Amino acid sequence: MNIKKLIGISAMVLFVFGSCSVGEQESDAYGNFEAVDYVIAAENNGKLVFLNLEEGDVFDTKTQVGVIDTTQLYLQKEQLRSKRKSVASGINNILSRIAVYEEQQSILYKDKARVDKMYQDGAATQKDVDDIDGNILVIHKQIKAVKTENAQVLAELESMDYQIKALNDLIHKSVIFIPEPATVLEKYREAYEMVTVGAPLFKLADMSSLDLRVYVDGTQLHQIKLGQKVDVLIDDSAKDNQLLEGDVIWISSQSEFTPKIVQTKEERVKLVYAVKVRVKNDGQLKIGMPGEIRIR
Repeated sequence: MNIKKLIGISAMVLFVFGSCSVGEQESDAYGNFEAVDYVIAAENNGKLVFLNLEEGDVFDTKTQVGVIDTTQLYLQKEQLRSKRKSVASGINNILSRIAVYEEQQSILYKDKARVDKMYQDGAATQKDVDDIDGNILVIHKQIKAVKTENAQVLAELESMDYQIKALNDLIHKSVIFIPEPATVLEKYREAYEMVTVGAPLFKLADMSSLDLRVYVDGTQLHQIKLGQKVDVLIDDSAKDNQLLEGDVIWISSQSEFTPKIVQTKEERVKLVYAVKVRVKNDGQLKIGMPGEIRIR
């Protein structure tokens, strides 16, 4: 074998072994992907008229997906509105009575001015003065009583207005929405079932990005900072990994023993710190999927 062939073979061997060493670089931490999920619960009692969603459905915007029967709420509201109209009609009568009393009061004040002058001139007696003062006092009390009655009616109307608002709120809460872009993870109820306030209906999560929760030991902690970008690896095949990019969004302030999902006892007894790395999801990331990170 001549020297040129030997050099070529040596270079090829070095390239192959160099490539393998890079591809087989050990990751710094391991974990599983998770999402921030939340449960939408019923905010009213009644029968589910419909619930139009299934597990796995993806919603891009706020969307109405169901409604709880509101028939009784609507009838209660209409009954209150009718009663309010009847009560409100009495206010005009009350205002008319106040106007009459105030007119009588005005006339009495004029009579009092004349009686007082006549009394000073000796043309009226003390009884005349007392009588006119007594009549004015009676009118004052009558006006006060009617105004109190009016205040009670106004308070009753205000109470009815609040009751109507409460019913409108319950009617609004009977409409079931997907509140924001999300994926349906679990569905707990079906149409025509009876539900109560607080009964879980379905579970959602925003799957546009997932968090990879990994664990690092104390020797690695100083290498990771909030906002730092790291390399994220997921399985691409039995032998190969796919490289993604993630951002460190949370670092635990307290150490803990390695979770029991770690296979070896030697690893489980180590004190580690939990770290969350957020990764944009193009659809291939799933909750529970394993992942690894390499610190840059």
